[in-house]
Amino acid sequence: MNLTVAQALVRFLSVQYVERDGARQRFFAGCFGIFGHGNVAGLGQALLENADELRYFPARSEQGMVHTAVGYARMSNRMRAFACTTSIGPGATNMVTGAATATTNRIPVLLLPGDVFATRRANPVLQELEEPSSLDVSVNDCLRPVSRYFDRVWRPEQLPQAMLHAMRVLTDPAETGTVTIALPEDVQTEAFDFPDELFAPRVWPVRRPPGEPHLLDGLARMIRESSRPLIVAGGGVIYAEATDALAALGAATGIPVAETQAGKGALRFDHRASLGAIGATGTTAANAVARDADLVIGVGTRWSDFTTASHSVFQHPELRVVNINVVPSDTYKLSGAAIVADAREALTALRQRLEGWRVDEAYEDEYVGAARRWNAAVDAAYRSVHVPLPAQSEIIGAVEASSEDRDVVVAAAGSLPGDLHKLWRTRDPKGYHVEYAYSCMGYEIAAGIGVKMADPSREVYVMVGDGSYLMLNSELVTAVQEGIKIIVVLVVNHGYQSIGALSESVGVERFGTAYRRRDASGHLAGDFLPLDLAANAQSLGANVVRAASVEELRDALVLARASSVTTVIEIEDDPMIAAPDSNSWWDVPVAEVAGRPSAQAALEGYEIDRTVQRHYLRPTPLGESDSDASP
Repeated sequence: MNLTVAQALVRFLSVQYVERDGARQRFFAGCFGIFGHGNVAGLGQALLENADELRYFPARSEQGMVHTAVGYARMSNRMRAFACTTSIGPGATNMVTGAATATTNRIPVLLLPGDVFATRRANPVLQELEEPSSLDVSVNDCLRPVSRYFDRVWRPEQLPQAMLHAMRVLTDPAETGTVTIALPEDVQTEAFDFPDELFAPRVWPVRRPPGEPHLLDGLARMIRESSRPLIVAGGGVIYAEATDALAALGAATGIPVAETQAGKGALRFDHRASLGAIGATGTTAANAVARDADLVIGVGTRWSDFTTASHSVFQHPELRVVNINVVPSDTYKLSGAAIVADAREALTALRQRLEGWRVDEAYEDEYVGAARRWNAAVDAAYRSVHVPLPAQSEIIGAVEASSEDRDVVVAAAGSLPGDLHKLWRTRDPKGYHVEYAYSCMGYEIAAGIGVKMADPSREVYVMVGDGSYLMLNSELVTAVQEGIKIIVVLVVNHGYQSIGALSESVGVERFGTAYRRRDASGHLAGDFLPLDLAANAQSLGANVVRAASVEELRDALVLARASSVTTVIEIEDDPMIAAPDSNSWWDVPVAEVAGRPSAQAALEGYEIDRTVQRHYLRPTPLGESDSDASP
């Protein structure tokens, strides 16, 4: 079939399908794009000609459209995705942050940046990086380290192989992330006789590795021998649609479950086995149980430093760790015993092997009581009344009260992810969408659009601080253009206040974290800047409500739910009022030499806190007794 490379690419994308558990669906939902000289005559023309096969969506920023694609794919449990196309140059490099966000979170996104001329007949072209050591390098090469697969199509006949490898990575639960296919602008427009087989519908099965039976037998035996087992549920539980299997295992065995940021929602907050969030932003219940756990089973978690409280959350001297994950490299973390398996398959098999066994009643009473006390603390934080400005926990409480079971809260950076992780009471596996693997400022609004596109039946609450809002608010225009309704709760605290609190804890006294004018001495200690972010949002086409109190916020949320268009609700809070403490730690080094007393005092505390960190060097045998293990 005689087509340009761009036309062949669009046709290929339109006939790619995925299948899991007998359910088949088209993989690509469409293509976001901003056009320039590097892609307008190639992919621009191809998308225009094939608009019915692959729908085009405009965006306002290249980074923003990748975030929208990430939000969509994550909400779709990685079973659907978007492509994103840009011109060569700043359009391409603007996608680097979005690409890193996708890959760090292991979410499939296909990037199609234009590239310099393959023929080099017009070099150097506009926006070309002239690298004197090699003409084979362009700005797109900065996408290599943040992509799971990177290729450049120098000749039309390379396209089929490049795209088959791209699909292999995008649809593999263990390999997925950003895939970048760089497309020289002259090659995009070049015609070639492509084989018809390239455009036949192709189904990519999404595998569910079951786990080796003898390893699952060993884990079941280890659980029966333990007195204080704990499951830590990560995002893999949700992506594998294993939440029902986890709930059944928890109900049958009484093994308590703590959740990572990506795994929050793996259990309903009111499930008897639920301890809520774990780690540096965890609940006191989860962290107390984790401290004394003798067996920890990680399911679908990559064990970030926040989850482990920088390797301080587990304190049992004879701790054993077992990791269940489709990603082999994750299964060996914390010197854990490795079971490479799909979360749903492994949890189902484990429940069968534990038939008739249950944790000790005293242990169950202990953790249920701890969870009950934490929920009481959350209630108190939600009901507290601070004047003249509310606490952030009061604002979260009002938003949660406004939401229904299937609604979604979206957040990413600042203090909101920590407070939401410990406070928000999730009632649906997809009800909590907080990007905290990369903690990317500016993710929230763009991703909220993607979440809503993936499931329009849910209300989507985007909670964003003013610092993150200022980084990327332009996608509000996309929401307005596409008629996509989200509810944005804009929390104004005049700066980067989560870093302000961190700065204070390490003796840096909130330096450089507030939006202030310079005072007479030249320091950033004057009045707050007179920003009007509500007016900004209104200028971008959103409905806007200014809430002066939590009560006004509640009223505004009622109006926003009833509306059919995007609403931004602005409310100011007091950043100095902290949410309930999680009794945990996060390792942020302190200056070892400093002249200010605050930094000297912080160093003393830091050296004490570091003593609780453990080194995970002791192996956990699985499938054999400890006495049989090699030294």
